[in-house]
This record gives sequence, structure tokens and C-alpha cells, in this order.
Amino acid sequence: MVLNHIANLSENKSPLEPADLPVPVPREHEILVKVSVCGVCHTELDEIEGRTPPSKFPIVLGHQIVGRVEKLGMNAGKFRVNDRVGIAWIHSACGVCAFCKSGRENLCNDFKATGRDADGGYAEYTTIPESYAYPIPEFFSDAEAAPLLCAGAIGLRSLRLANMNNGDTIGLTGFGASAHLVLKTAQYLYPASRIYVFSRTEGERRFAKELGAIWSGESGEEPPEKLHAIIDTTPAWQPIAHAMKNLEQGGRLVINAIRKEEQDKDALLKLDYPRDLWMEKEIKSVANITRSDVEEFLTLAAKMLIRPEIQTYPLEEANSALIELKERKIRGAKVLRIG
Repeated sequence: MVLNHIANLSENKSPLEPADLPVPVPREHEILVKVSVCGVCHTELDEIEGRTPPSKFPIVLGHQIVGRVEKLGMNAGKFRVNDRVGIAWIHSACGVCAFCKSGRENLCNDFKATGRDADGGYAEYTTIPESYAYPIPEFFSDAEAAPLLCAGAIGLRSLRLANMNNGDTIGLTGFGASAHLVLKTAQYLYPASRIYVFSRTEGERRFAKELGAIWSGESGEEPPEKLHAIIDTTPAWQPIAHAMKNLEQGGRLVINAIRKEEQDKDALLKLDYPRDLWMEKEIKSVANITRSDVEEFLTLAAKMLIRPEIQTYPLEEANSALIELKERKIRGAKVLRIG
């Protein structure tokens, strides 16, 4: 399923078109992967609608990929044919800059993204440099593993950047694929902490309570207590102001969103300095993920025996899954089955 141009999903309900493409040939140090499943991410909406435009057209979207190694490129030796592997958002980086050498390849100026700068997993085959592919723990089915590669890994990075301690109060703004895994991970890493969820949809608020949130409400509501950390996964600006208002002194807001867009100009970000930023409150952004984020979360998720909530669709229904995501018809993560 191929994206040929930027599209407005409010007007075009079928932005992806079926196409027959040649099976890609792995280059040196690359592997060819026969795709089994690919998760559907909010970032795909940003790519389709031009907020995070692909660097080429046509492009095959998708960056939460699980499949089997079909063929090895020259000098590729990390995996064997038929090994099960995962592919995440980070497709490659330069490997020589200060960021790469310090393990922060997510900040590399030559960062390349799967499904944006290189063809991704909304297809039967894809290629990836072998050092950017990951073995999948046996505990997970292919469909269960897919959302762990982005929603889970970026969620873990968000938790680390939140600078939490066990017993701290934490808030989650928005409750889609990433936030539901953040909640499960926070419960495991910080069992004494209390988790609050803010969402604009009743279904998501109810789902959060089912998973163990002690309170859920609209993003503009005030929780029963101030929060030491809040992780925001929404694409809008206004939840930032609400989050800063709800932070404890010295608290930190972590924004886990690749873009912030808001059509309603009256709802743009308005911060009150004494209320929202005074007393050493902080705002931290999350930029992409590193390979170590993916590796660490896959290991942790298997140890936690985590089972992501998933909804599956055949590849041919990719447009339907994307439109449902756009319309906030979400319960956990959406995953495409390929073939």
C-alpha cells in the first residue's frame, strides 16, 4: 500500500493505493525481511497530511515491523535466514557524529526514518541495515510485538526522561497505543506510583481505568493532587497548558509528539508564567528513539509479560485503520497483517 502524494484525510479517505513493486535487494550489511505484520502509528497521519512529509514519493509507510529474514546482503552476519526480527522508526544514522558516538543517534543530523525516508512495512518485503534490526523475544506473537517497537520503546524513553522516582504521581495526556503501554510499564517500574489519565474521549478514559489508572478525566480537568511528571502524547497545543497547571513544583512535562498542530487559533498555547512555569517546572521533548531504547524495551516487555491490546486488519484495509486512528476510534494499538 503506497502513498503517492500528500493528502488531507478529512477529504481523502483512501490516501494509500495498492501497488505491485519489485522485491527490494539488500545492499551490503543489509537484510531483506519478509514482513508478517506492521503496526499503525499516529506518525503515519503526520506523514500523509504533510506535517512530517516523506523525503520521497512514492513511499511505503510503516515503522513497527515484524517479519522473517529472507535474504542476507553482502557481509551481513548478525542474523540468519528465517530469524524473526523487528524494525523500528530509526532506519539509520551516520554513525560518526558526536551524537551517534554517545549513543544518541536519535539526534543525528543524518537520522533516517523507516517509512518516511526509506520504504517501510506496509508491504510484503522491506530491507534494513542489519544493525538496526532486533531479535523478537519468543514470548510475543508477531502482532503483539509490533507496537512494542515504537509505541512501547518511545514510551519507555518518555518515562526515563520524566525523571521519576517510585511513589511519584504521573499523568498521561492522551491514551492511544503509546500511552497504554506507558501505563503498563510505569506500573511495573514504579509500583508505588499513582497514575492519572487525561483524554478527550470517554472510551479511552474508561480503558485507562480498566488498566489501573486511579483517575481519568478530560485534559482540562484538575486531578485530585498535583503530579510530579506528565507525559503528553497528543498532537494539540492546549493540553500543554493544562499539563503545566497540573504539575507539582519542580515537576516535568515530557512531550512525546513529533508535531503539534492546532486549527483553532483560540485554543493555541497560552501559558501563565507564575502558575505554569514558576517554581522550576520543566518541559522536555522526546525526539525519535535510539537502538538501545528498542532493545531495552523488548527485553523489559518480555520480563513484564506485557500483552499489548491490539486490533488487527489485513494490509488491504490500511486506509480504514488510518481513518479510525484519525477519528480517535482507538483501543490499544492497530496492527496490519501482511499476506
